[in-house]
Amino acid sequence: MVYVSAKPIMYGILILWLCSLRLSYCMVSYQPEQIHLSYGDTVNDVVVTWSTVNGTKESIVEYGIGGPNLTANGTSTQFVSGGNEKRKQYIHKVKLPNLTSGTKYMYHCGSNKGWSKEFWFVTPRNDSDWIPHLAVFGDLGNENGRSIPQLQEEAQRGMYDAVFHIGDFAYDMDWENGRVGDDFMNKIQPIAAYVPYMTSPGNHEEAYNFSDYRTRFTMPGNAEGLWYSFNMGPVHFISVSTEVYYFLEYGLKLLTNQYSWLEQDLKEATSSENRTVRPWIIILGHRPMYCSNDNTDDCTNHETWSRVGVPFLHWFGMEKLLYDYGVDLAIWAHEHSYERLWPLYNYKVQNGSYAEPYHNPRAPVHIITGSAGCRELHDLFGDQPEWSAYRSLEYGYMRLRVHNASHLYTEQVAVDKGGEVIDHVWIIRESHGPYGQE
Repeated sequence: MVYVSAKPIMYGILILWLCSLRLSYCMVSYQPEQIHLSYGDTVNDVVVTWSTVNGTKESIVEYGIGGPNLTANGTSTQFVSGGNEKRKQYIHKVKLPNLTSGTKYMYHCGSNKGWSKEFWFVTPRNDSDWIPHLAVFGDLGNENGRSIPQLQEEAQRGMYDAVFHIGDFAYDMDWENGRVGDDFMNKIQPIAAYVPYMTSPGNHEEAYNFSDYRTRFTMPGNAEGLWYSFNMGPVHFISVSTEVYYFLEYGLKLLTNQYSWLEQDLKEATSSENRTVRPWIIILGHRPMYCSNDNTDDCTNHETWSRVGVPFLHWFGMEKLLYDYGVDLAIWAHEHSYERLWPLYNYKVQNGSYAEPYHNPRAPVHIITGSAGCRELHDLFGDQPEWSAYRSLEYGYMRLRVHNASHLYTEQVAVDKGGEVIDHVWIIRESHGPYGQE
């Protein structure tokens, strides 16, 4: 009987297993993940963004009506995490230009190294009686992300034309050398691969000069998504970075550039020609100008920096711009709660006509919707001031519908109550323009 040692056989099996594992890893690492859509400079341009672990020579989207029969090429950028591991991944961006309005497109993305599964999206209509439907929220994380399942379902049912996430993602995208950000982007893929996922930066994106936010998302304009605007039906949407007021170590120029851009953007949006076509102006940003929460956040102070400007000098405050140019609705997050305010300017309630506060309001309407769910749980309330109309600590998000040139509707949904609508309001403006001239 010849004795044969089992060790060489076991070593051989181990080597074969490691080789197959390595081959499998290399194959998977080219697969697209974290797929999400956004609008380009117009809503007829859609940008597809995704990530791969390894780089590819091509970044391709195959798309079309009824099936992928057209091809668009884009670019990829190596993104290195700011953590100590310096993890690398490749962010791919491809624009699908001049799409047909009100049309369903099928698409998948990738390269000759690997392809995603097939997704779909519907471009917005552009006729005068079209009603945009949107979901709006902030402060959504991996842990305790209560709103994710319902948003996933509703997005795939075609309930929304776009989604706005106004700051604070994943908690936080840079954590664990960017792995928390990767996990979050994959969690929102069942939403964002079907509906444009529009974003604003929050304080939890600050690490490494907002590098995760600026690289992972693709927004209109040339400010790396820190601020931008676009038109959708009867609405001019403006997204701003409230964080330029609070992280001045990254440069005062960011603040001054945004303020100058915002003023010019509002001038153009309120020209007689533009406001006739798009009467509604809605601004979105992370930190609110007002809130009644019981904490030390900036909005609990009388002189919120984004509202009145930098301390002492009071330069570059945004509230007067919103008032002077007749911005209709301001939506914020940051506070992990929901709060709807009466029409408000400089802490003074400016209710509308006919004894109805939101019928021809005499100041912008502010709403805070930062309760989508994250590891930091809720921000409790203090005493309710006279300018606060409704408050809730229920987890959820806002739905927004613009019905026509004069009627806008919002509602807040409580996800732990089976999607129950816990608050709603109609804002009616029969004539849009600067406040103080009623």
